[in-house]
Amino acid sequence: MSKIKIIETGFDDLKIIECTRLGDARGYFMESYNYRDMKNAGIDIPFVQDNQSRSKRGVLRGLHFQNSPHAQTKLVRVLAGVILDVVLDLRREKSTFGKVYQLEMTADNNQQLLVPKGFAHGFIVLSNSADILYKSDEFHYPEQEGGILYSDPSLAIDWKISEAERTISDRDKKHPLLKEGKFYF
Repeated sequence: MSKIKIIETGFDDLKIIECTRLGDARGYFMESYNYRDMKNAGIDIPFVQDNQSRSKRGVLRGLHFQNSPHAQTKLVRVLAGVILDVVLDLRREKSTFGKVYQLEMTADNNQQLLVPKGFAHGFIVLSNSADILYKSDEFHYPEQEGGILYSDPSLAIDWKISEAERTISDRDKKHPLLKEGKFYF
């Protein structure tokens, strides 16, 4: 019996994966990743790298992607705190091209977001701090990095925290608008 539930998002291949958490007076136990269960659910992705970050409230990271031939699928989860996870579909051949999907993720809701190749990804921390872990099916190649401006008016992203309260890297402030972006998958 699978310990995961797959929730469709309305975007091809973008899925919420909900894990079963077993708890008692001592705390809880959860399999956050099980290759066999994922494969049985139709998700056969060989992850090769784990990345972890800690950020303070208001830190906004994104919207990032990695171009082909090293485009990445990511499996994102929150270890501590609360974030608003945001993805942008950059796959020109899809009806969801240029559309945004947002999901509030917490350390307690047992949800992970499977972000396929062809999406830009970002998040903002809504709690005092947050620890995020994501698996990737491709190694990091700085020369293939790309991004889309988090504040592109055409995307109309509600980041839930005012601009004045956000902390954003200089690099993320300089990404191009979607219409000017250079991405290929």
